Amino acid sequence: MSSTRDFYDDLAPDYHLMFADWDASTARQAAVLDTLVRRRLGAGPHRVLDCACGIGTQAIGLAGAGYDVVGSDLSPRAAARATAEAAGRGIGLPTAAADMRRLPFAPSVFDVVVCADNSLAHLLSTQDVAAALGDMRRVLRDGGLLVLTLRDYDELRRTRPTSTPPQVRETPDGRVITFQLWHWHEDGERYDLEHFQLIPAADGWTTRRRVATSWALSRPQLTRLLAEAGYADVMWHAPEATGFYQPVMTCQVRRAST
Repeated sequence: MSSTRDFYDDLAPDYHLMFADWDASTARQAAVLDTLVRRRLGAGPHRVLDCACGIGTQAIGLAGAGYDVVGSDLSPRAAARATAEAAGRGIGLPTAAADMRRLPFAPSVFDVVVCADNSLAHLLSTQDVAAALGDMRRVLRDGGLLVLTLRDYDELRRTRPTSTPPQVRETPDGRVITFQLWHWHEDGERYDLEHFQLIPAADGWTTRRRVATSWALSRPQLTRLLAEAGYADVMWHAPEATGFYQPVMTCQVRRAST
């Protein structure tokens, strides 16, 4: 996972440049997640762990909406920036640098665990995904809710795209262009991505390139791993229905038998 950590450590200062308005996006995404949480758990208040918090895109929005949020991320730089960004907006957001397979939290202390932005896909084996789902379950209370967002990998494994369309964002310093190149492995499931950002500079452009590997987990694969980890009532929510930019999966920890 060191290459994944390096990827996000390097991206942390520039992550917000992928959004036309990062603050507006944090609020918009939080509104969608809030609706899904309330639908499954009721009004709350709820304690949330964002276990792949990055620079705080979902965590800050949820904290601003009244949730009690703790963040963790494999990238120490991203986690530190999340806390700083939250503080700059008058929001308390404690964070920790942590691997989602080994979360530094006591059992059964969260009502909700969020793992967004395709983060789970950086785990490249069944064993690693199972370890992460198991530790998320460990820190959730009985009946607690897991919220995952992933790319639509069923479709992507069929089409095997080699790139993503360029995103052009207007910033105070000029236009920023972001795109990815994808290099599929022979197994047809994993791919290396090259993430490029072209950022305005005095003499033209600064090009930043970062490389990571992802596993294009299909819904049947993930659903099976969730069942084996002790989750039930798996539901998939399409972007067309939620307004979220990726498919969202929600499921709950099986309640302890009495």
